[in-house]
Amino acid sequence: MSRSKKISLSLAAVLATTLALTSCSAGAGESSGESTDSEKTAVTVALTGPPVNLDFTTTAGSAIPQALMANVYEGLVQINQDGELEPLLAESWTVSDDRKTYDFKLHPDVKYSNGADFTADDVKFSIDRVKSDAWTSSVKDKMEVVDSVNVVSDTEVQVVLAQPSNAWLYDMATRVGAMFDESGIDDLATKAVGTGPFTVESWKPNESMDMAARDNYWGEAPKVKTATLKYFADVTATTNALQSGDVDVVYNMQAPDLLSTFEGNDEYQILDGTSTGEIVLSMNNKAAPFNDVKMRKAVMYAIDREAVMNAAWNGKGTLVGGPVPPTDPYYEDLNDVYPFDPAKAKELLKEAGSENLDIKFTVPTRPYATAISEIVVAQLKDVGINATIESSEFPAVWLDEVFTKHDYQMSIILAVEPRDVLTIFNDPDYYIGYDNSKIKAEAAAADKADEAGYVEGMKKVVRTIVDDAAADTLFVFPNTVLAKADVTGIPANAVSEGLDLSDIGWK
Repeated sequence: MSRSKKISLSLAAVLATTLALTSCSAGAGESSGESTDSEKTAVTVALTGPPVNLDFTTTAGSAIPQALMANVYEGLVQINQDGELEPLLAESWTVSDDRKTYDFKLHPDVKYSNGADFTADDVKFSIDRVKSDAWTSSVKDKMEVVDSVNVVSDTEVQVVLAQPSNAWLYDMATRVGAMFDESGIDDLATKAVGTGPFTVESWKPNESMDMAARDNYWGEAPKVKTATLKYFADVTATTNALQSGDVDVVYNMQAPDLLSTFEGNDEYQILDGTSTGEIVLSMNNKAAPFNDVKMRKAVMYAIDREAVMNAAWNGKGTLVGGPVPPTDPYYEDLNDVYPFDPAKAKELLKEAGSENLDIKFTVPTRPYATAISEIVVAQLKDVGINATIESSEFPAVWLDEVFTKHDYQMSIILAVEPRDVLTIFNDPDYYIGYDNSKIKAEAAAADKADEAGYVEGMKKVVRTIVDDAAADTLFVFPNTVLAKADVTGIPANAVSEGLDLSDIGWK
């Protein structure tokens, strides 16, 4: 059942809800035909990217919000399977004619997992905190447009923007919109206090996270009493765990070549969905040799993106040619901007005086990155770029060396945050290091424009980024889910940051 059925929708234009997925444990871990209904109270999901801690306000990466958003933390709004917004902690809202003032009506009788009441004061505290020094994650920039937050009553809050923004309300469905209790933030790295349907019962770094359904959750109760996220470094281990009954769902399958083992087997189900995640071949725009646009363009022409997707991911995924998935309103197909042209790549390398170039290719220890990097290395070698792969433990080492210190020349990563093009490219201090001077004014104008102006303006921004060869978006990552046949409520599409566990159940 969609989480939209937990709430009363008072806006007719607002649609239905979130990303969810999961798996199984103890009682439910027995073969699907043998467990009784009373035993099917737990679910375990296999993942390959563990969080380094529980605090996404100070720690980058997708693993923390994947585990905690929608499950422990909630926002005023959420993103549904079609990528649209709907109410969550907010029952409804209105927007002023000048598009700068949002008046939210909150659900009453919502409590945090520590027993504290959720009120308009928490909305003000949470938004103000993002704008403060307490938040250090780069995504905090999404809240800069907020001018003030005014508490009207316990269940009414007004947010005033400095100027109209097409992006702000959508961003409120991401981690920057998470609602916090002021008394529950003393130790965010190890203890998460939210309004969501689960609490974190235990967390073993790099191993697992156990969640328990809340008895006093304000919305519809989760379908299971306990949910476990189990982390595996090896992809094959995830499918072995599914076959042995240790897990119930392999979420965001990282080895498409292993699917043939399960195809046609009635004991399992395979979901082929979409995602907002782009596989980005990152080039450090501020460091040699990729501070030279000719070098970046040479790489763009040297890579056969379709061949990479076919060889590394069995053809699953979507070729886009730019850093925007088809679900974004300003998407356009840009695959023809840099067609596969090794001769053109060699010509650009010669013009740049960088023939037979040696570079360091820092590759995170993720299955998709390992598979893709080997093909990229071979294609680069064909045009005279000798890339040496250096494995970087993910997430801890990669986040420190590449993301934080920018100590790399080339890397590869799955960028999963929805509508993240400006997060990546409109900040010269971001790890890509792109000079945003060409797009900054255009992006700001687009955000303030009407809907048509927003779409057209953002298309211009994206074209500029692609023309500058700021990074090579290889393809949009598919969301492939492998699960036991009798697990229900698994949505196919990964359209938000959180992996919502509340709708997962059993036949």
